[in-house]
Amino acid sequence: MRIPVARMSKRAFAAKLSVRRNSCCKRPLSRFANSKKLVSYLGLHPSEESSGGRQRLGAISKQGNTMLRCLLVEAAQTASIYDPELRRDYQRLKCRRGNSGVANVAIARKLAVRLYGKLREAAQPNTAARMQGSPAVTVVGESLSCF
Repeated sequence: MRIPVARMSKRAFAAKLSVRRNSCCKRPLSRFANSKKLVSYLGLHPSEESSGGRQRLGAISKQGNTMLRCLLVEAAQTASIYDPELRRDYQRLKCRRGNSGVANVAIARKLAVRLYGKLREAAQPNTAARMQGSPAVTVVGESLSCF
């Protein structure tokens, strides 16, 4: 089943990451080493207060891009309806925490990680066509060119 909101949020996600004020970025995903850096950029990671060897995680930091975070939360609301895995996670979090807002933000974080993976996969060239140990250039084409 294809969900049009997933395609749309993927486009919005890519467009928002590629267009930044005061900077020219040709490759928007290259500035994020991994999905944790992206989640931190979006402000979807929990704030932390540590003291005496005890780690306390609080609400999301909200330090990132507000517009993109709102788009992801809206996309997460719709995706949790249509995607069975996200729906299961949403229901589990909603029952455990008693708040649908917390569950929506958690699903938005999962959606951001998924979208990052898909965009990263699409940006990399397909290297699976060449088997390991085979030459990088085609030898057959060169040998036939002398005829």
